[in-house]
Amino acid sequence: MKKKKVNLRDLKPGSDGQHSHDDGHNHSSPKKVSNIETYLPAIFSFVMLIVGITVDYFEVFPHFSGWIRILWYVIAYIPVGFPVIKEGWKSIKSGDFFTEFLLMSIATIGAFIIGEYPEGVAVMLFYAVGELFQSAAVNRAKSNIKALLDVRPNEALVYRNNDYISVSPETVEIGEKVQVRVGEKIPLDGILLSEKGSFNTAALTGESKPDTIAKGEKVFAGSINMDGVIEIETTKEFKDSSIARILDMVQNATARKSKTELFIRQFARIYTPIVVFLAIGVTFIPYLFVDDYVFRDWLYRALIFLVISCPCALVISIPLGYFGGLGAASKNGILFKGASFLDAMTKINTLVMDKTGTVTKGVFKIKEIKAINWDEKEFMKYLMAMEEQSTHPIAKAILEYKDEGADYEASKVSEIAGKGLKGIVNGKTVLVGNKALMTANEIIVLEETETIVESIVLVAIDDKFAGYVVIADELKEDAKETIIALHKVGVKNIMMLSGDKDSITQKVASELNIKIAKGGLLPEDKLNEVEILKQDPKNKIAFIGDGINDAPVLAASDVGIAMGGLGSDVAIETADVIIQTDQPSKVVKAIKISRSTRKIVWQNIILAFGVKVIVLILGAGGLATMWEAVFADVGVALLAILNAVRLQRMKWVD
Repeated sequence: MKKKKVNLRDLKPGSDGQHSHDDGHNHSSPKKVSNIETYLPAIFSFVMLIVGITVDYFEVFPHFSGWIRILWYVIAYIPVGFPVIKEGWKSIKSGDFFTEFLLMSIATIGAFIIGEYPEGVAVMLFYAVGELFQSAAVNRAKSNIKALLDVRPNEALVYRNNDYISVSPETVEIGEKVQVRVGEKIPLDGILLSEKGSFNTAALTGESKPDTIAKGEKVFAGSINMDGVIEIETTKEFKDSSIARILDMVQNATARKSKTELFIRQFARIYTPIVVFLAIGVTFIPYLFVDDYVFRDWLYRALIFLVISCPCALVISIPLGYFGGLGAASKNGILFKGASFLDAMTKINTLVMDKTGTVTKGVFKIKEIKAINWDEKEFMKYLMAMEEQSTHPIAKAILEYKDEGADYEASKVSEIAGKGLKGIVNGKTVLVGNKALMTANEIIVLEETETIVESIVLVAIDDKFAGYVVIADELKEDAKETIIALHKVGVKNIMMLSGDKDSITQKVASELNIKIAKGGLLPEDKLNEVEILKQDPKNKIAFIGDGINDAPVLAASDVGIAMGGLGSDVAIETADVIIQTDQPSKVVKAIKISRSTRKIVWQNIILAFGVKVIVLILGAGGLATMWEAVFADVGVALLAILNAVRLQRMKWVD
């Protein structure tokens, strides 16, 4: 059933009155209308209805009868009824006969025909008010998602012709220098040229804590500069920036319907014409079987039947539930690429995860320094002089060692493939590398180095073993609690797959209490492991990775989850869910939000169907009036909406 939203603003000249919640997009009116003006037609009809019912009941005016009474209720009906009738007529002209507008129009006009004027006005009034509340609820549910649009930068101060000029971010090219003042948004992704900067990334990551960035590190469009004027060098065009693609993804998320939504919409297309023909049957078929058949009574029952059977509670509250789930997730730094992935996340019972960058920080740190017959600082000067010639991540970790003394310089440095470096420092021959390098040069190392699992750098000075440095990746702060929380939410099968060497992978898995772990895997090896798991149809698999080397596995899993959506292009393109904060614990929150969303959606389905079936039976048997019909339609819709709105107020513990 095509569900085009009626807006009472249609009565305002100059407004197009189009508002749709079927396609997940809003069509705003050219003229902004205040909330009071929006509700004025309904308020007018309500006052007219109450006055009319009061006069009817207390018989205040003896002449309030006949055409005067009819005219009074017609005037009360027009402000709320005309927009609905107009939309019903438009739908018929476009070939869509069976809409809720047709149901409400027939029911209320029929009530006037049989003389039930107050009930006719009341049904349309409550329907119109329900539509207004529904519209407000949908807009509120979308507000968290739409809030991301506020982070879209409007201008960029780019350095051209020896001066900074303000231009549109879309016109800035890669490699240009951009200045950002305090309180302004970073217009494009880039590298920080200033010594350091403090940035508010709350709109992107959901984290309120400012992020301090050093010179040469990445900054992302949409972040707010918190401290001093800074300069950045752009690394991407605006259309390719992280914020632009995230915004595009979020705006399109509501277009990816869940199976439940799609089923309800298909159901409504079949359901509505059946209801119309059943109502016709309720009116005329009893004539063949009932001795004291009264056309007016059975027509009244049929009209009640039409009002009750209006499917708006289902058609509105279910998408609203998913809007709420998507909005709640985005507010917490979790981006779902569609409602279908909210559903898929509820079924996950097997979690496969990468190690580096997922449960570890992906940043190497010096864990231990052991100098043999050397002062530690002197030993590190020789080692750092050599590592300055290398670009390896381990070399970067070593160079972070702080020493106030004068640095040494290395000369005649040569790289020995697969083993390490050889060179001259301070007139001494220095070897830096692995066990193979030491063995090749007949250097005897300590036996204790054989038992060290982490990455180790061995050092020899003038053909004598001088010591070693242990380098290790750090676990993320919430890694351990994530595994515990996953078990609590029912994800019992957890596996770690890593490209790092197996000994390190096993050690990290042991620290996290992960039973199954495999290291030394290439991307195709990880894919094979996941394909083996998928052979059991009971396994519903989510894979968490950094989205670079793990793209094939992200695509093959039932739900692909990328860590660090701001920094990884492949993550945004391949994954179904993006964790923007790099916190693995957000996966648990994503599962909780998904399950809460699905629970509320099914509560609404059961509520709507249950009440409607009961009141339909009562209406067909003559035991329900229009007032019960109004509750079964608008009342149930409002209850379902209030239930769905709860998603936006729920708190999920990290």
